[in-house]
Amino acid sequence: MENFSFYAPTYFAFGKDAENQCGQLVKRFGGSNVLIHFGGGSVIKSGLLDRVKKSLAAENIAYTELGGVKPNPRSGLVYEGIKLCREKKIDFILAVGGGSTIDSSKAIAAGAVYDGDFWDYYEGKPVEKALPIGTVLTIAAAGSEGSPDSVITKEDGMIKRGASGEAYRPKFSVLNPALTQTLPAYQTACGITDIIAHLYERYLTNTKNVEVTDRMIEALILAMVNEAPKVMANPNDYDARANIMWGGMMAHNNSCGVGRSQDWTSHNVEHELSALYDCAHGAGLAVAMPAVFTYTLQHDVMRFAKIAVRVWGCQMDFDNPERTAKAGIEALRNFLVSIGMPKNFAELGAKEADIEKLAHTCCYGNGNTSGKISGFTTLEQKDVEAIYRLML
Repeated sequence: MENFSFYAPTYFAFGKDAENQCGQLVKRFGGSNVLIHFGGGSVIKSGLLDRVKKSLAAENIAYTELGGVKPNPRSGLVYEGIKLCREKKIDFILAVGGGSTIDSSKAIAAGAVYDGDFWDYYEGKPVEKALPIGTVLTIAAAGSEGSPDSVITKEDGMIKRGASGEAYRPKFSVLNPALTQTLPAYQTACGITDIIAHLYERYLTNTKNVEVTDRMIEALILAMVNEAPKVMANPNDYDARANIMWGGMMAHNNSCGVGRSQDWTSHNVEHELSALYDCAHGAGLAVAMPAVFTYTLQHDVMRFAKIAVRVWGCQMDFDNPERTAKAGIEALRNFLVSIGMPKNFAELGAKEADIEKLAHTCCYGNGNTSGKISGFTTLEQKDVEAIYRLML
């Protein structure tokens, strides 16, 4: 296990009607003039936005609203939010929605206190300062409610990139599983897929002797595999929703990733898909993960074999561990398909003719001059092209 520092100070208010605590929590963490950031009409139709505003008003907290966040959140709305924060002298940002809304809020929070272009942070500049952020989560998926990470799509060129920094960790997050009960099955499945991807990206490590975090990751994937069919069969299963929601936070606040190298190849490969085709991130991951794992299998066959046995219940073939490893990847693919996820390029709306472009942007984007992406393995453009072809 490698040396590490870990500090995750987010305060969590979990359970039914927890959103009614927003006013108290904003005040507790120093907010007096809030930007409420949200997406489309669902938070309005459900009454959630009104409950949040009522809670703020009860504490005499001023607020300004900015809706319109889309999946794969865009830079244009971030710029609009930054301008609004400066004009209104906003001192706290409250994200009401899923990962896209939270990621957009983080970008606004950093940009509002920075003299340059917020996109600098998405080209590698460390995020060291931001307005304080709170969240009211409406979908278990990205884990942004507990993480120091954010992903934004730059509309000029449709480039999707991430930024990270401790200033991005929310001061508080409200997690009410009941708020996820009205989600369409497809969105729920996309969220579960993203959660599993966050766990696999940490599991695929070159660090030895990390049994504690290995077991934590395995347990969380098993929990997702156990709970997913329940919410597919009964969207109102509160307990299953609760387990998925807390599992999503645990998967990405990095408590499972400390002391070990991590991968993120699947995310890098997928980001090009959702940037170009605007597909759901989880759907893209469902297609990308099995392809990436198949291509990188030989790097550490026994690591893939171990998760195949421990999570997917495959029998260990000691004479041919590769057979076990491949069976685990196939079990993952079959599980994702079983909850309604796509299995190939065509189902994503992706095109074979774009493969060279996708691979080039993946390897050379974001100021990367090496032409390589590194994690569990190091891949060049030709390797990434081969991975996209495996998705066909």
